Amino acid sequence: QVQLVESGGGLVRTGGSLRLSCVASGRAFSSYAMGWFRQAAGKEREFVGAINWGGGSPHYGDFVKGRFLLSRDNTKNTAYLQMNNLQPEDTAVYFCATGPFAYGRRSEGYDFWGQGTQVTVSS
Repeated sequence: QVQLVESGGGLVRTGGSLRLSCVASGRAFSSYAMGWFRQAAGKEREFVGAINWGGGSPHYGDFVKGRFLLSRDNTKNTAYLQMNNLQPEDTAVYFCATGPFAYGRRSEGYDFWGQGTQVTVSS
């Protein structure tokens, strides 16, 4: 079992940056890939990106276009999502997720989810 807690969300102006953190409990964290998803009001959950267990081979949703960067520190059981050049359309609740079959773009492949952190980008 893995428990995930996100933090770092907030209100930022267009063009600003935020870094989200996801702290995991459980020994399995370093064995699993970590994914990030987001869900805007009234919309379906959307894949943001995922990074493998060792912190390599990140891949991102098409909308990211080089603005976001994934990383992780297994010594701290923490994953990070650095978001730059934020736009109003990035406003959403952001979730981290993991599991033994994590890494893909589909949310069904992730077994453990955090509670989410709100990111709001003002124009």
